[in-house]
Amino acid sequence: MTELHPLDSGFIELEDSDRHISLGIGAVAIISGAAPKRAEFTEAITERLAHNTRLRQRIHRAPFDLIAPVWEDDPNFDVARHIRWTALPEPGDEKTLFELIATELAERLDRDHPLWQCTVVEHLADDRWALIVRAHHSLVDGVSGISLFEGFCDPPAGETLARPPTRDHEPSSATGLFELAVKTLRMPIDAPRFVVGTLRSLAPIAMAAIGPAAESSLNGPIGQQRRYVAVRTSFAEVRDIGEAFGVTVNDTVLAAVASAYRALLSDRGEALTGDKLRILVPVSMRPTDAKYVLDNRVSVLLPHLPIDIADPVERLGTIHDRMTEHKAKGGAQAENSILAVAARLPFAPIAWTVRLAAHFPQRGVGALATNVPGPRQPLTMQGSAVLELLPCIPIAMRLRTAIAILSYGDNLAFGITGDYDSAPDIDVIADGIRAGIAELVAHTAICRLPRQSDADAPTQDAHHGRGTPASR
Repeated sequence: MTELHPLDSGFIELEDSDRHISLGIGAVAIISGAAPKRAEFTEAITERLAHNTRLRQRIHRAPFDLIAPVWEDDPNFDVARHIRWTALPEPGDEKTLFELIATELAERLDRDHPLWQCTVVEHLADDRWALIVRAHHSLVDGVSGISLFEGFCDPPAGETLARPPTRDHEPSSATGLFELAVKTLRMPIDAPRFVVGTLRSLAPIAMAAIGPAAESSLNGPIGQQRRYVAVRTSFAEVRDIGEAFGVTVNDTVLAAVASAYRALLSDRGEALTGDKLRILVPVSMRPTDAKYVLDNRVSVLLPHLPIDIADPVERLGTIHDRMTEHKAKGGAQAENSILAVAARLPFAPIAWTVRLAAHFPQRGVGALATNVPGPRQPLTMQGSAVLELLPCIPIAMRLRTAIAILSYGDNLAFGITGDYDSAPDIDVIADGIRAGIAELVAHTAICRLPRQSDADAPTQDAHHGRGTPASR
């Protein structure tokens, strides 16, 4: 048995704080051909499980949360419990699939057993089937969640299934009470040493989350049902935009997200002010050698999206500047340090604090956008090609919409989750993302037009105060 890290257990506390939310992270694979036979698919998944013990373990909590929850082997583990079969009604189109994904996102995973599930979806149009893989946020973050899906796929040619590495630190729960006593005795020494400097850096993030913010329909109570829609774009186009304007891929996708929320709020008749939308942007803190470790290694940034800026290139440049500034302030590293501190303190007061904070209605953040790098190489599932991957993530903490961005080969997919009652217009977000990418592609083409002279040439400086694209 091994302990959950503070962030992993925090997602359990967050889910417990609101009966309307389910914190399962998902990936949807669209696969060519007919779905496999049940016996063959179950056998293949069972073979994968032999190489990952965490997928056969459930969470065990101590009375009164005196010590941290632990992963323990499920004595009643049955792989069939984690595999479901369903089929789309005619015509088996994308809209019907999205409705099914929304239903899956609303359903909580069973805490009595390992927190993951596969749903095989038959009868997709055009001779295809789908696989929806979900795992609880206490088990995976975005990067490890995609690695979990890859583990269910066929190994690359010439390779055998490898056992995923375990965490860096695997404490035994048998010494839980002893460790509790040690942590309690060391708390007067450990806490002041780590907390003071870390809190100084983390304070701006905390104030942003709990401080007053402009009124927005994006933040408020959420119900239990969900809506889902996806947008596909070209990863090459997004990369070209970044190269043309000297920004990152993440800056570019956030610019498309800003375009989408600008369209949504305008359509709802709300004022487009600079302080209208603060967005939560997860930042991966996972080293490359921990890609396949099932846990959470993320921090967050909380920039304002410049939805008040009409010009798409100026908006992109502003996002780049703000993201650079937030990273320079060290907020993500500070939050990561707080988690390190939490690991050194007794679990009970940490759990009770998280539980109390989860019930506090945050009003400072309006949306979430997470960008996860996916597989670059083509994948297959029992010999059939994985045609595309769509991300799907939960909503919580009064955030009525959330957007996940996932690359796969040369494709980039935006998966948009919304509250059923308060976000009936998430198609406007989807259209806004498409329009935002298209605008930037058009400006990229203009920037790359042959120029007769430097005097006549349009420069990037005219848009947001930078040099020409060539100088970046």
